Amino acid sequence: MTPLIILLVLVVLTILMTVKVVPQQNAYILERLGKFYAVLQPGINFIIPFFDRIAYKYTLKEIAIDIPEQICITRDNVQVRMDGVIFIQVIDPKKAAYGIADYTFAVIQLAQTTMRSEIGKLDLDKTFEERMTINRAVVESIDEAAIGWGVKVLRYEIKNITPPQSVLNAMEKQMQAERERRAVILQSDGEKQAAINVAEGQKQKVVLESEGLRLRQINEAEGEAAALRSVAEATADSIRLVAEAIQKDGGLEAVQLKVAENYVEQFGKLAKTGNTLILPANLTDIGSLIATALTVVKSDRPVINPERKK
Repeated sequence: MTPLIILLVLVVLTILMTVKVVPQQNAYILERLGKFYAVLQPGINFIIPFFDRIAYKYTLKEIAIDIPEQICITRDNVQVRMDGVIFIQVIDPKKAAYGIADYTFAVIQLAQTTMRSEIGKLDLDKTFEERMTINRAVVESIDEAAIGWGVKVLRYEIKNITPPQSVLNAMEKQMQAERERRAVILQSDGEKQAAINVAEGQKQKVVLESEGLRLRQINEAEGEAAALRSVAEATADSIRLVAEAIQKDGGLEAVQLKVAENYVEQFGKLAKTGNTLILPANLTDIGSLIATALTVVKSDRPVINPERKK
């Protein structure tokens, strides 16, 4: 029974050594008698025991590799500490196995050297603004060199950029000064706008006041003109009515009586208000004075009514 059990164990071990199951998204490098033979694909694969062996095992998934922190010198001679992360993927397991001894170490070293080179081309202020440019340059540089390694560089990202403490203090002061400058500019712009608004308001006020004064003067002038026209029309109407009354019977005698009354009334007022009184030579002859005043009324020329003339 013992030899039979041993034989069965050997058979089982042989079968297990013959069958190789490769997981999904993995690739195994098979060597036969120490020489590359094939790349085992995911699934069940059969090999020859004692002649074949799995030399390398690679994952075909995207992997992230930390780039250790290092000191870089910018173009303006400032030392900054930088680190990052790079994302790579094995696309050719054979090249990854035989093209380079350790592609992970090579990628890290090349990423660091490329990052130092790119930082040396930029000033300190630009290193914070040109992150995408640096990332793209590192990816292009490593991807070009990794063609023979069977590795594809997908992307690179800078994680931290740490300047010296003295530079950080200076940058903080610079930012504080910039904020104060902006505050002063904003305040001055506000005062300027306020002054402009006040001046514009005063200008509009003066314009409106002058416009109001002009309209008032126009209205007053129009009112005075209308009043003068009304007075003139009333005077013309009264003169026309008097002229028409004189042409009627008894009109002339009424005018004579009115003139005499006015003469006596005005002469009486003159005697009351003045200390000195100049009397006409023919004062006693009131009739002759009235006759003289009525010379125009007694004129032989007929009075022409303006409306009739029209």
